[in-house]
Amino acid sequence: MFQNEEVFDFSSGQMTQAKAKHLKDSMCSEFSQIFQLCQFVMDNSQNAPLVDATLETLLRFLNWIPLGYIFETKLITTLIYKFLNVPMFRNITLKCLTEIAAVQVTQYDEQFCDLFTFTMAQLKQMLPQSTNLKQAYQHGSDPEQKFIQNLSLFLCTFLKEHGALVEKKQQHDLVLEACHYLILISEVEETEIFKICLEYWNVLAADLYRESPFTSTLSSPIMLGQKSNDIPMRRQMYTPVLSRIRRTMISRMAKPEEVLVVENEQGEVVREFMKDTDSINMYKNMRETLVYLTHLDYNDTENIMTEKLHNQVDGTEWSWKNLNTLCWAIGSISGAMHEEDEKRFLVTVIKDLLGLCEQKRGKDNKAIIASNIMYVVGQYPRFLRAHWKFLKTVVNKLFEFMHETHDGVQDMACDTFIKISQKCRRHFVQVQVGEAMPFIEEILTSINTHICDLHPQQVHTFYEAVGMMISAQTDSASQEALIEKYMSLPNQVWDTIINQATQNVEILKDADAVKQLGNILKTNVRACKALGHPYVVQLGRIYLDMLNVYKVLSENISGCIASSGENVTKQPLIRSMRTVKKETLTLISGWVSKSNDPQMVADSFIPPLLEAVLVDYQKNVPAAREPEVLSTMATIVNKLEHHITKDIPQIFDAVFACTLEMINKDFEEFPEHRTNFFLLLQAVNSHCFQAFLNIPPAQFKLVLDSIIWAFKHTMRNVADTGLQILYQLLQNVNHEEKASQSFYQTYFTDILQHIFSVVTDSSHTAGITMHATILAYMFSLLENGKITIQLSSTHPTANNIQYIQKFLLDLLKAAFPHLNEAQVKIFIEGLFSFDQDIPAFKEHLRDFMVQIREFAGEDNTDLFLEERENTIKQAHDEKRKIQMSVPGILGPHELPEEMQD
Repeated sequence: MFQNEEVFDFSSGQMTQAKAKHLKDSMCSEFSQIFQLCQFVMDNSQNAPLVDATLETLLRFLNWIPLGYIFETKLITTLIYKFLNVPMFRNITLKCLTEIAAVQVTQYDEQFCDLFTFTMAQLKQMLPQSTNLKQAYQHGSDPEQKFIQNLSLFLCTFLKEHGALVEKKQQHDLVLEACHYLILISEVEETEIFKICLEYWNVLAADLYRESPFTSTLSSPIMLGQKSNDIPMRRQMYTPVLSRIRRTMISRMAKPEEVLVVENEQGEVVREFMKDTDSINMYKNMRETLVYLTHLDYNDTENIMTEKLHNQVDGTEWSWKNLNTLCWAIGSISGAMHEEDEKRFLVTVIKDLLGLCEQKRGKDNKAIIASNIMYVVGQYPRFLRAHWKFLKTVVNKLFEFMHETHDGVQDMACDTFIKISQKCRRHFVQVQVGEAMPFIEEILTSINTHICDLHPQQVHTFYEAVGMMISAQTDSASQEALIEKYMSLPNQVWDTIINQATQNVEILKDADAVKQLGNILKTNVRACKALGHPYVVQLGRIYLDMLNVYKVLSENISGCIASSGENVTKQPLIRSMRTVKKETLTLISGWVSKSNDPQMVADSFIPPLLEAVLVDYQKNVPAAREPEVLSTMATIVNKLEHHITKDIPQIFDAVFACTLEMINKDFEEFPEHRTNFFLLLQAVNSHCFQAFLNIPPAQFKLVLDSIIWAFKHTMRNVADTGLQILYQLLQNVNHEEKASQSFYQTYFTDILQHIFSVVTDSSHTAGITMHATILAYMFSLLENGKITIQLSSTHPTANNIQYIQKFLLDLLKAAFPHLNEAQVKIFIEGLFSFDQDIPAFKEHLRDFMVQIREFAGEDNTDLFLEERENTIKQAHDEKRKIQMSVPGILGPHELPEEMQD
């Protein structure tokens, strides 16, 4: 028994595969004696603990023993008829039967059918079909509760693996009885058990849908002429089961991520702060199942939901929980109905929910109903786009909820508002039928009224939502007028503070004033994000004042650090000042990235920015330098490309050496500066390479050293960026006839040596594809005669290829003395042979790494890390493809924009 446990329960990761296989083989050959012993005990022993231990032993063996012992002996009948109905043994017996049910082979069909038939016959005696399992579980002892869980595992495992087989044998009644038990178990108030059932219901519903995707028992316009016998036989067989599953799903629907108002364990209505990932996953699985169930019969789904909603309105089933689960279910099937059916259904739903809102009294009731209205309407943008009156009513209702101070309601109102404005933005800037002006005008006129009770971050969300609407206005003059009106409120506060600061600069040390500036800039950031390039009219208005504020606050911060030391940066006022600086940079880089006139940006906006930001960065102490300066510069270079080349020396002078000084001591300190520094380097290398050629050799050496430093990082994002920069740099150099030869002479062998140091370092195996790409490129440069200058300084007549081969031979022999010279020579020859075939080159590198590591006895599994990551990505992409092919599986906010409107 111990040997069995060592091999089968504990060996994963602890034992080489060869050893585990050897032990398994020897176990199999000796197993007949073990099996006979187990069979003997089961047949003859009256000693209950011994029988229990034997069944436990058997359970351990079942997933690997030769199948003959299971299916060609009396094991199955002994388990079912002797032990299953004995309370003491039924749990372990059911576990054994589940293990057998999980076996996937086709030569024992008869035995699988018997297993199912016999077990179901015993089950009906032990647990009559009329039992209320929900109550039985609630009042049951621990073993009784375990039995219900084990039963769900057995039924789900069997039906998933062999349900089709039992159907084929025409044992439909048995399958439906099993489903009946599973439906009863699905009602048990225990999440783990429900998850087991849910997984099977998902498989069943998806399977029935895929069998015939476009057939539905529905009165849709396309299907009106269909007779019921057009519905596949299998689906007809499962119809009564499916209807009951729909009811269970709707009454147990999990909470979607968007819902922030929840009932806690004390029965109080509160705002949820922590996201419950378990509940989110459960919602996704239930939602997918319910979408399939809806496709299988729209009518039934709609009837159940309408009936349950009616019972909420008339009070017979009114409760927070019932209303929540119903509304979450209604929201989750968005996209699964035909548009006409959806319209008819939603008109009823929204009217009833708004009616409930008027009818119920009390803050908690209002909060729950409000959160449900918001969730449902947020899920149906297609309906709102087609029905202006409803859209307007809903948005006005959201404005009403923005004054509702109950925890979570305002957040949900703002979140729903931004979702709706994103999906319906055009409708707010057009004059709708029966309206005197576009609705955006009304919103802007009373913007102060709408936001007066909101917290700052909610105001920022509100502004982004309204900005999205304005972005849909295509006439630039009208759009400018809207932007001016839209920003007038924050601009008034901004102007007041700026005017005060002009009179007395000390105002910029006042905590409230600085906090207000931070909030106004955050509002501007969100407005810019929504508007894109047209935001320029607002940016131009505040730009120079904003940069002056940046300079003054920077001096304030530096002064405080100089007088009180670096710890002062943790004080609230200093943090608020840094927020203003960060938001200024975020706003500028956000707008530049969306701008569409690079010359205008380079001429009008960049000079004052560089003047304000660069000197400040350079002269600050490291702790007060904003990493956003580097990312903003990277954004500007990426967007403006050659338009900014003339400014690169100025940028480099200010940020390069002082940042390198911060990050070249180790691989950890200043992680944000580190990442952004290399992003800036990458941007300049990609778009302004000419600037690199113009800097002095000593500075260029610094650039190259920093690239090498980047790809030696254990932070994978930095190492990957470093490798990409190097590869791009080598290609750029190759196109520069004048500069390339001296570059090769100075740096080629150095780069080679550094790349090999990471190739052979086990903490860098994730970069193997990039290592292979760079090395192959370097060797092909040699082979194709691109390097005409002599690389060897000691033997001026030596052939470059021979020189590099000798250089690598010495390098690798010194690093890995346990390898013999022939092995190393073959490896080096292969580097040249495979330099036109990256996959082969990569395999060649990997083989060499295996040789190195085998000697050291190190694990090789991480050499295939990249392949494993690709496999996971492919599986994810495949799943996404299937989801996109079924209407409604992806929610309206997960769909790409082009699939909307």
